[in-house]
Amino acid sequence: MENFLRKAKEASRVISTLSPKIKNQILLAMADSLEKNFQDILSANAKDMTVGRKDGLMQSLLDRLFLDENRIKSMSKGIREIASLKEPVGRVLEGWINKDNLKIEKVSIPIGVIGVIYESRPNVTSDTAALCFKSGNVCILKGGKEAKHSNEAIAKILEQVLKEHDLPMEAIMLLPDYSREGVSKLIKMDKYVDLIIPRGGEALIKYISSNSTVPVIKHDKGLCHTYIDKDADFDKAVNISVNAKVQRPGVCNAMETLLVDKEIYKEILPLLKERFDEHGTKLRGCSECCEVIDIKKATEKDFDTEYLDNILSIKVVDGLDEAIEHIQKYSSNHSESIITQNYTVAEEFLNRVDSSCVYVNASTRFTDGGEFGFGAEVGISTSKLHSRGPMGINDLTTYKYKIYGNGQIRE
Repeated sequence: MENFLRKAKEASRVISTLSPKIKNQILLAMADSLEKNFQDILSANAKDMTVGRKDGLMQSLLDRLFLDENRIKSMSKGIREIASLKEPVGRVLEGWINKDNLKIEKVSIPIGVIGVIYESRPNVTSDTAALCFKSGNVCILKGGKEAKHSNEAIAKILEQVLKEHDLPMEAIMLLPDYSREGVSKLIKMDKYVDLIIPRGGEALIKYISSNSTVPVIKHDKGLCHTYIDKDADFDKAVNISVNAKVQRPGVCNAMETLLVDKEIYKEILPLLKERFDEHGTKLRGCSECCEVIDIKKATEKDFDTEYLDNILSIKVVDGLDEAIEHIQKYSSNHSESIITQNYTVAEEFLNRVDSSCVYVNASTRFTDGGEFGFGAEVGISTSKLHSRGPMGINDLTTYKYKIYGNGQIRE
């Protein structure tokens, strides 16, 4: 492991000094190579899908894992979009001249070697590799074992492009040890690794946060809420709620709990159930919900569960205060939304809810780097330092101070 990471650290010294022009040329070559070699990726993905079905993976996880030609084209498109973004390295964030006539500049620089631990989505491999490369970083990628063959095929193609451009292939590497022991070693290697970004289940995030000697930016589970206020437009409320749950239930920005104001629940719950029934959503609700619509009774555990499936918990609440209280108790600080026509209530919700993304009259499904205009993201940070929400290329930089003098000495 130490020799492996030493090579990564050496590669970071090369990648960090590449010009924007060279980086963009290589990114475009990577995008082209993915499309050119799509059959190799599909063959590898077929192996993963076969194993996944045999092991009984949930349908939502199989959907994350599955690749076809269109999804590979989307991966290539994502890399091209990253190449088109403004250069994140070398930006002068601030500049001033101090009392001693020293010119001081605060300048963005790469973080260095970044370890990213993620789940069974192969597209994360190409997105993360491209984001790290664009921002002058080396990436150590640890994907889910479910996507082992797919990730290896994608990484091999990207590494080959680096080789063809006489750059160290160690700039993009898969962690060779897929075991928990491999992760345990990685997160202790603070001599070579500068940042760990874990994306995955609650147990994984907790383990890494508790045991890593490398700085960690958590990308925790997405236990997202939508609150329908008493002053909501019913059409908006139903459309947004349905989209937030069913558009893609197996992703972190999908709604898991719907909160409904007690002044309107008897009128709106039947409308919601009718629409959710059309999509086969399994509804679970509090006792008040069960009095109005025929659904399964929700347990305490339901409100604390990220389903990643077409299942939704519903709770009737007594106004904004109780809605926020519920969110504060169960939220993973990912994404929350309020549906209301009351400006004052909307602003209070935005100001009081402590999540990385808070919405008014919009679906939580928009918490996404592409939708925010970032091209792609390494993930959705639920940490407060140093990045929150969709984490794009600018969040993969840190800074240093450049000081220009003319013989000054301190007296």
